[in-house]
Parts: sequence; structure tokens; C-alpha cells
Amino acid sequence: MRADNTHHLAAATRRRVEATHRRARTALRRLDNTGRPVNFESLAKEARVSRSWLYSQPELRAEIERLRDRHQPRQPHPSVPPRQRASDASLLRRLEAATDRLRKLEAENQTLREALAYALGQRRIDDVTSRSQ
Repeated sequence: MRADNTHHLAAATRRRVEATHRRARTALRRLDNTGRPVNFESLAKEARVSRSWLYSQPELRAEIERLRDRHQPRQPHPSVPPRQRASDASLLRRLEAATDRLRKLEAENQTLREALAYALGQRRIDDVTSRSQ
């Protein structure tokens, strides 16, 4: 019977996991200190780990998200000066005009479909009549 050496495997696994965590934390600090973008992809490349592994590590994930948000410049919302803003009444009129235009186009479409169906029917009748003669 062989000796149970699984504790060696477990110890090696623990060392590998600790080394991977250490590599990821070091890479995270390096990215942050150099001002490079901090995100899952950049950290995965820098630390030589997979993105899926990073997503599965809650403490690293939280730190990546915190640093990513801190480094990303906020996109200012372009504000329209008050004098150029459309009033609710103006927007409502535009919506009503668009709705009216849509109704007219739908009616026109229906008329054209009916005219096409009639023309195709007439053509079929003419074809049948000309063949029977």
C-alpha cells in the first residue's frame, strides 16, 4: 500500500494560489502607480492570469472596480442652455405631428398595397384570358 502524500499536493496548491494572488496584487499596484488603465483585461495581461479567475476573486474584483472607477474620467453630460431646451408643450406638438404623419403613411401604404393586389389580379386575369384564346 502506498503512503498518503496528498498533503504535499494540497500544500503545493496553496502555494500556487498564494503566488497567483500575490502576482495579481503586485500587478494591480503597478498599474495603479503608473497611471495605466486598471480593468480586468489589463490586470489579467499584467499578472498573467485569466480574466475569469479575476472575476471569481471577490477582493480583487472589488479593488479593480474601485480603481477603474477612480481612474476613468467622468463623461460630463453636455447640458443644453435653458433657452435652447424644448418645452414639454413643444415636444408634445412634435410627437403629435410625428404620430399624424405616421398614420397618413400607414394609410397610404394600405392604399398602395390594395392597388398592387388589384393590378396583379388584373394581370392574372389577362394572362388566363390570353391563354384560353
